[in-house]
Amino acid sequence: MSVNSCRVCGNKFFKEPLLRYENMPKAAQHLPTADLVRLEKGIDLEVYQCSGCGLVQLSNEPVSYYKEVIRASAFSEEMKKFRIQQFSDFVTSYSLKNKKVIEVGCGRGEYLSLMKQFGIDAYGLEYAMDSVEHCVQDGLTVSRKYIENSDEKIGGGPFDAFFILNFFEHIPDPNTMLAGVYNNLTDDGIGLVEVPNFNMMLENNLFSEFVGDHLFYFTTETLSSTLSQNGFEIVECKEIWYDYIISAVIRKRKKLDVSGFSTQQDKIQNEIEKYIKRFKRVAVWGAGHQSFAILSLTKISDKIDYVVDDATFKQNNFTPATHVPIVSSGKLRSNPVDAIIVMAASYSDEVAKKIRENFDNDIHVSILRDFGLEEK
Repeated sequence: MSVNSCRVCGNKFFKEPLLRYENMPKAAQHLPTADLVRLEKGIDLEVYQCSGCGLVQLSNEPVSYYKEVIRASAFSEEMKKFRIQQFSDFVTSYSLKNKKVIEVGCGRGEYLSLMKQFGIDAYGLEYAMDSVEHCVQDGLTVSRKYIENSDEKIGGGPFDAFFILNFFEHIPDPNTMLAGVYNNLTDDGIGLVEVPNFNMMLENNLFSEFVGDHLFYFTTETLSSTLSQNGFEIVECKEIWYDYIISAVIRKRKKLDVSGFSTQQDKIQNEIEKYIKRFKRVAVWGAGHQSFAILSLTKISDKIDYVVDDATFKQNNFTPATHVPIVSSGKLRSNPVDAIIVMAASYSDEVAKKIRENFDNDIHVSILRDFGLEEK
């Protein structure tokens, strides 16, 4: 069954396909035998682009063996040398020696065997049973599994790193696959994801590169966005192997450390409380969202006589949540205070100058800066 919306972000495809190729091979693998060739038929490939994230993809259903990894190119001596150097650098750069690393879609263990040489605790997932048996016979720790649920638990986890090499473009539900991987990683989990390079296909008009096996055609931009929206930060994303491959190193995204907000809040509250204790009557200048938040979070509203603001539409109202009256600057003459805290963001210096020039010089003025309370 064909699809009409993006398999990654869910937005609709542009109405018309980018390309439509008739009588194309149904699949790159499982070639028809002599007794079946007369029954074998080609298919039409329709290449669409997502109107939201821009990812190019086929609308066709995946090939029957999309869960399996078949690698003819893995036996190339040149590729083998390249991978050895790449894996060595990967393990060294991210301190993965003696750590648990898993290859998702490991085929017959061609790359997993190479990665294992660099002192990692290597694991693999593969769906093709004969490939799994081959891996086990070669002494590799490989399980028969295809990640179809985000909450699937993978034996041996959690893992410190993972890699998916030229398999990701086959997967009809990449979000679920990535979520399943994410949930089986340590907090500092790192990853290596590689796909064929659609940038090069575009630059060189490589029309013959479209194949039913590859549902997705990633650029550096769309690969990065796909990985990012699934919980990963991009460490680097670059073109490799004569520009045929996009290689992305990614890291499991962590929650931001916002402990500094609480520390700063405590600091500001202490400074304002000490300041207010020095005076009988104190006002605030500025009826903006920052001053409203300060009044609420520092719990000083009952110690403030009023809030001054020259915006007429704010006057004769009250601050939200804390209910301090908002008045015009004329109140400083008719009902003066001893001190005023200016909370007017980028206008604070201008306001402080105005107070000095137009009101009682006995009013003590301070400005709430980003770093704390500054007395003028």
